Amino acid sequence: MTKELVINTTSHETRVALIENGHIAELYIERSRERGIVGNMYLGKVIRVLPGMQAAFVDIGLEKAAFLYVADVLEEMEAVEQFIEGGSSLAKPEDDTKPERPPLPPIEDLLQEGQEILVQVAKEPLGTKGARITSHISLPGRHLVYMPTVDHIGISRRIENEEEKDRLRQIVEEIRPLGTGFIVRTAAEGKSEEDLRADMQFLVGLWKELARRREERRATCLIHSDLDVTSKVLRDILTEDVNRIVVDSQIEYNKIVRFLGTFMPKLQYVIELYEDPEPIFDAFGLEVEIARALGRKVWLKSGGHIIIEQTEALTAIDVNTGRFVGKHNLEDTILKTNLEAVKEIAFQLRLRNIGGLIIIDFIDMEKEAHREKVHSALEEALKNDKAKTNILKISELGLVEMTRKRVRESIGRTLCEPCPYCEGKGYVKSRITTVYEIFRELRREFHDLPGQRLNLHVHPDIAAILYDEERAGIEELEQRFEKQIAINARPGFHLEQFEITLE
Repeated sequence: MTKELVINTTSHETRVALIENGHIAELYIERSRERGIVGNMYLGKVIRVLPGMQAAFVDIGLEKAAFLYVADVLEEMEAVEQFIEGGSSLAKPEDDTKPERPPLPPIEDLLQEGQEILVQVAKEPLGTKGARITSHISLPGRHLVYMPTVDHIGISRRIENEEEKDRLRQIVEEIRPLGTGFIVRTAAEGKSEEDLRADMQFLVGLWKELARRREERRATCLIHSDLDVTSKVLRDILTEDVNRIVVDSQIEYNKIVRFLGTFMPKLQYVIELYEDPEPIFDAFGLEVEIARALGRKVWLKSGGHIIIEQTEALTAIDVNTGRFVGKHNLEDTILKTNLEAVKEIAFQLRLRNIGGLIIIDFIDMEKEAHREKVHSALEEALKNDKAKTNILKISELGLVEMTRKRVRESIGRTLCEPCPYCEGKGYVKSRITTVYEIFRELRREFHDLPGQRLNLHVHPDIAAILYDEERAGIEELEQRFEKQIAINARPGFHLEQFEITLE
């Protein structure tokens, strides 16, 4: 599989596309005016402790107070996964059993209002919610993630060879500072002790600098800002199978060369500066694929299609045969459509970065063997996805329930905003419905409005209907209430908007 990184940089936005076999697989976007804060470290001040929720609100200098749950003060490890590729986890005990955790102490015994606390952002602010934070600091490197407050060693699940896991665990155990923790990342597979030691020394030195900075400052303030999107992508997803890096900015090109020279000096990559007049994403055909990723309907090569609907609670994906009629029998047509949809669904989940609960409505399959085949194909298609997924068996109704770890905002929520017309419903009232609402409002208002003439201001499409096919309704109201109605088309009006004024 050929892989390339294509980077488009302007003064206001940076876009990084991972291309696999000529098609965009992942897209990372960072805008200067709304740069993400996940991974940033702040010296915050506790402003409110909520015993009933076992949580606290912490002022970290942002518009909204951040949210700190009691487990994030003590032993919550979920935030660590925000900085590790999906599928990584902490190492399990040797007997593969989980010891029972003692009950968590009350939040009021751990934090008091006015207390200063060093925290790290685990989840971005979303909607009306503030950022979620943790007091367990995680510093990601190329091969390791350093956890200075946790005494533990974890190994990425994506490293499947048990001997390699034992080798890496032994190396980290021998060279780590006592009482500290490390997660061994997938990129560490096959690396030497020298590589791991260099990564570890850099991270330990960075933590000492941050600890010194924390002692010199008072809340609330930023202690450490995570890398920009280009450096973060290079650190997290750049592997030996990436053939080349293409970037259209001289400044960004120089920064990439310095970054790779500092953190990955042994790896040799082809780095190209793109200087053609055609925009780089147009030249690689990426703008078309990004636009396709924003649509709700995605066509399959066979003529079938899938519909992707994102809601607050979950994402629903519906598979349809569409124009595909098959060549043999109905069961074979359904199976082929579902198998083709599996590949497209896995591709779209990565590209759109859809997370949370996902329901896939495959076309109903009568044969159990066909359901098993589609389920296995879905598991196989998701193996390249760095975000952790959990898939349940296909039900008799053809439904698959799955979860995908939400590591960053979806492309749809990044590039789009709710429609100001339909307010997220996805539809508006029909023109005839709006006309009849106007008739009802006129009946209400006629009794109270003085004068013999009224002005009705409406959208041009509504005006056309009132002048033409619904003209009889206007005339009936004029005769009944003995008042004249003047219809005025207003191009700037919303389709559902109308106003009634006096002459």
